[in-house]
Amino acid sequence: MTISAAPRRVGLFGGAFDPPHVAHVALVNAAVSQLALDELRVLPTGHAWHKTRTLSPVEHRLAMANLAFAGLERVVLDTRETRRNGPSYTVDSLREIQLEQPGAELFLVIGEDQARALTTWHEWEEIPKLAIICVATRTYSARAEGQFIAPKAWKSRFCMLQMPLLSVSATDIRSRIASHQGVVPLVGEPVARYIDQHHLYQTA
Repeated sequence: MTISAAPRRVGLFGGAFDPPHVAHVALVNAAVSQLALDELRVLPTGHAWHKTRTLSPVEHRLAMANLAFAGLERVVLDTRETRRNGPSYTVDSLREIQLEQPGAELFLVIGEDQARALTTWHEWEEIPKLAIICVATRTYSARAEGQFIAPKAWKSRFCMLQMPLLSVSATDIRSRIASHQGVVPLVGEPVARYIDQHHLYQTA
């Protein structure tokens, strides 16, 4: 009797990473550990249809993401969305990875703010069919799960990730840089050096 191997567990974590910061790194580490992932793919967005501001040039965001996540075990920088023409949609990336890794179990890692906006995403109803949606929350409770707007039949397609309390945001970091404040340890030193060398976020 042949025992079939367990399916690969592959996580996806997307974002502008403008810039990537310590909370992003903490979330990636938490997801790999708590979900027992074989691989987590970090996907910087290309054309962000939902952003009202213009993102930094993609080459800078990719370089910073590479610095921020370098050396993390089982973490891979996936540039597909930056190479895609037109808007970046999560559902397209999920479909592509599903085709590339048939039989793999996919886990979409998102923050609470993204979870609350999930119903505004392109083809959002298809996303729980393609992946288990794992929401990073600072309070691990049934109450947090009630924030999601999804059919009851999909309840098993959501899970919660426990996260340390980190009050860090890319918006605040950009504001600090524009006002000539230091941003270490909000971002790692390699990212801070890159920002300084390339004069990013100098104006609010």
